[in-house]
Amino acid sequence: MSVPHEAKPRTTAVVLAGGTGQRVGLAIPKQLLKIAGKAVIEHTLSIFQQAESIDDVIVLMAPGFVPDIEKIVERAGLTKVTKIIEGGATRNETTERAIAALGEGLAEGEDRNVLFHDAVRPLLSQRVIQDCVDALDRYQAVDVAIPSADTIIVTRTHGEDGEFITDVPDRSRLRRGQTPQAFKLSTIRRAYEVASGDPNFQATDDCSVVLKYLPDVPIHVVAGDEYNMKVTQPVDVFITDKLFQLASTAAPRQADEAAYRELLEGRTLVVFGGSYGIGADIAELAKTYGAQVYALGRSTTGTHVENPEHVDDALSKAYSETGRIDYVINTAGVLRIGKLAETDNNTIQEALNVNYLAPVHIARASYKYLAETKGQLLLYTSSSYTRGRAEYSLYSSTKAAMVNLTQALSDEWANDGIRVNCVNPERTATPMRTKAFGAEPAGSLLSSEAVARTSLDVLLSELTGHVIDVRQQDPTRGASEASGFEQALAAVLAREEDMQ
Repeated sequence: MSVPHEAKPRTTAVVLAGGTGQRVGLAIPKQLLKIAGKAVIEHTLSIFQQAESIDDVIVLMAPGFVPDIEKIVERAGLTKVTKIIEGGATRNETTERAIAALGEGLAEGEDRNVLFHDAVRPLLSQRVIQDCVDALDRYQAVDVAIPSADTIIVTRTHGEDGEFITDVPDRSRLRRGQTPQAFKLSTIRRAYEVASGDPNFQATDDCSVVLKYLPDVPIHVVAGDEYNMKVTQPVDVFITDKLFQLASTAAPRQADEAAYRELLEGRTLVVFGGSYGIGADIAELAKTYGAQVYALGRSTTGTHVENPEHVDDALSKAYSETGRIDYVINTAGVLRIGKLAETDNNTIQEALNVNYLAPVHIARASYKYLAETKGQLLLYTSSSYTRGRAEYSLYSSTKAAMVNLTQALSDEWANDGIRVNCVNPERTATPMRTKAFGAEPAGSLLSSEAVARTSLDVLLSELTGHVIDVRQQDPTRGASEASGFEQALAAVLAREEDMQ
């Protein structure tokens, strides 16, 4: 006779957002600071929303700012967030409030898993979350840490003479702690109950409470991620924003062909740059799913994207004939390579008009239509956007502008329900590339059809403010096996190779 498996305990993520932002020099809590088009805490909550092993989320917010989180949760559709509570004056008090909230409604003897995570670590990977939850099958307490690349010194202050080294610990045994920190609820509750009897109790993290007051409970360590940085100092804001620009975001695929048809049938797509290449492939693919598509291009419809009147007329026509515009896509672009000092004025003006001003005109003209349908604007960048290189000055700088434009508009249009994203394909077999570089080895380029498929997935997703990389898959390693940091680093290195 088979023995039934014991049901897994419920797993709750507790997002600790009690910081005030003073060290960053802000008048608002740092978790409300906008990075990559969203508040830091929205990025963090979205990670737990997407985590399959997380059942629900509780937020402990700085006093006076609970309504701000309620608005973010409602607007972003973060359905796993079940409670938003004011935090305490200290980290300890905030955790105690969370423990009390976690115990509400539990039957006697019932336990649950809990992950405490800093709201200002918005680059947490799904791998770390899953490793923490899996570790709780064997251990009562789990920490996340990474090796220290720096030598750590211990100092002592001697009056006005300053600090002096008293010890240099062995770096091989030192780790830098991160979050989440994961526990059985019964364990962390018991640790705080014991700690409450200590009149000198003070701690900056929860594992240290278990270590000191429940010394017989082993604390397992899960490998963290360099990418999982904490936004604490002003420089962290800059670094985190850049990491978001570099990080590859995967657009979710639909379950089957019928799902694509259900979502696209009767919708209107306007594709600028739809004469050939990626734009034409998006148009054809969308048509197969029943979408009403307007594929516009210089060589087919006489539409010049650098002409605002052409853009306005194209959108007006699509709207008057279908009564709606759900998606606007711009794949139009020109690739001009050469030394800037040797480039004539007409070439410079063309690059600026087509690669920068045209997307700006398209965005501005599309706004009223997309606001009506809660639709999406999809732009395109290039693997050269992360670093300008010799003879790519015009192209790289205009493509970098597309990333900034995407993030700015996703923020600006968030309250209107308009999503804005940017697709970043690696070297792709398109007529524009062939014209610039000639024939290249078979198999060395991504197909425009693959980029079109990913583009469609982005349009049908809830993503906004993201840069979505489209790369040829490495058959030896799935993307889910790499950490976010590894994926970002690999993408940067690949972009460098693309530009050689």
